[in-house]
Amino acid sequence: MSAPSPAPFIELRRGAAPLLVSIPHTGTEIPEALAGDFVSSWQALRDADWWIDRLYDFAPGLDATVIRTRISRSVIDVNRDPSGASLYPGQATTGLCPTTDFDGAPLYRDGREPDEAEIARRRQAFHDPYHDVIAGEIARLRALHGRVVLYDCHSIRSVIPRLFEGELPVCNIGTDRGRAADPRLAARIAGRCAEAGFSHVSNGRFVGGWITRHHGAPAEGVHAVQMELACRGYMEEPSAPSAANWPTPYDPARAATLRGVLEGILRDCLDFANSKE
Repeated sequence: MSAPSPAPFIELRRGAAPLLVSIPHTGTEIPEALAGDFVSSWQALRDADWWIDRLYDFAPGLDATVIRTRISRSVIDVNRDPSGASLYPGQATTGLCPTTDFDGAPLYRDGREPDEAEIARRRQAFHDPYHDVIAGEIARLRALHGRVVLYDCHSIRSVIPRLFEGELPVCNIGTDRGRAADPRLAARIAGRCAEAGFSHVSNGRFVGGWITRHHGAPAEGVHAVQMELACRGYMEEPSAPSAANWPTPYDPARAATLRGVLEGILRDCLDFANSKE
């Protein structure tokens, strides 16, 4: 059931099952006061996790709790360390309040980048509330169940030379190298991907962001998994994304196979959470 929003930009649907689904990067809202700072609205939204909320819209039917932010990741990325420290030292990435897109192009007009005070304001306004809701929902579900799975949903273009070599596998499973979730759960998810014939990797280029690393606590009964999908698994990807061709429309027929796999994965998460092992 829908719950009163803890903040005007957060959508929360509460369920009773031991599964929390986080959707942090589908937001397309940019506060009016900031809109003029960006090079363009398309540039600011280019790296959104397009259509992920639609791809997983079966989750409420599993009685999962679903949390989503409507704020664009270009304003602030709720899946980054709030201190500003890189999650991938030595590798190209984007920051808490990114100033470039995934390809390294500037997001802001000259001189309009956020300073330290503005970053702190955005963190307090947008980042902290999202994690407060996650923590609160984990506590609520832990009071009902001995074990809870936090499943963090993401997607990214298949080819981004600045971030990784070659073409990314369709399914990229991250558990902070085994620290955020029981390896048996990660193995079940990988097995589901393999059975369906989707290329996959566990703890490869993407091992999980701040959501997975911060909230995953297997010893306390909280198992966190990030799933980073290559967009080609569920939507058309142009070779050179532009304002004229990106994002491509959501295509239910193209997404159907992967969507079925993802539903099986969430059911596996529920089985794991309900297991007495």
